[in-house]
Amino acid sequence: MQQFIPQNPNFKELIPQKMEANHFMNHLGFKANKIEAGIVEGILEIEQHHRQQIGFLHGGVIATLADLVMGFGCFTLVKEGQAVVTAEMKISYLNPGLGPVAFCKGYVIKAGQKLHFAEAEIYTENNGVQTLIARGYGTYAVI
Repeated sequence: MQQFIPQNPNFKELIPQKMEANHFMNHLGFKANKIEAGIVEGILEIEQHHRQQIGFLHGGVIATLADLVMGFGCFTLVKEGQAVVTAEMKISYLNPGLGPVAFCKGYVIKAGQKLHFAEAEIYTENNGVQTLIARGYGTYAVI
């Protein structure tokens, strides 16, 4: 994984503030547990309202988790006063999301002046076994 130098030295204080202001993220219950330059990781305690009709973690929730970790990962690398917005995103669903918890990791693969490119991995843990349930790929516009 590439090492990035953040353009805003205060990003570790700024990102939690921005996350607190993200109402949908807080509605879901997502919690970040790692914020580094170009990397954000977090966890979601899966509740009944996160599941679809068969009982798997809902695809929309999975896509949202990928967008959150990729987007905030990109946000760690912008200059003070800048932000990022999702320009394009793709999710590949690999396995059913089973279990009580989802782990999410987003990381930047290229940070440009106008566009950042990122990837995400979403895992669930069920009976002590972690399973990769989805991969995400995103392009984020710097604004």
